[in-house]
Amino acid sequence: MRTAYDIIKRPIVTEQSMAAAADKRYTFEVAKDANKIEIAKAVEEIFGVKVAKVNTLNMQGKAKRMGRYPQGRRPSWKKAMVTLSEDSKTIEFFEGMV
Repeated sequence: MRTAYDIIKRPIVTEQSMAAAADKRYTFEVAKDANKIEIAKAVEEIFGVKVAKVNTLNMQGKAKRMGRYPQGRRPSWKKAMVTLSEDSKTIEFFEGMV
């Protein structure tokens, strides 16, 4: 049985994701095999908020070279954009970063 912390790996902190946080839209890296329902339940459990919508993207790993060696790839990962409901409170973790 996976816990909520196995599904939500880390928050994504970029300029674009911090601008979306003003609209109660938060971005996380999640487990590759997690579905939208599991992601919504995990965010609600960890942060104590009400999730309205979840959008997911499978992010392709970037091609990289290490010196003269042949080209390799960084690992692929999954990104989730979670939108909170209007009556929900905000996530305090992101408030100091904006």
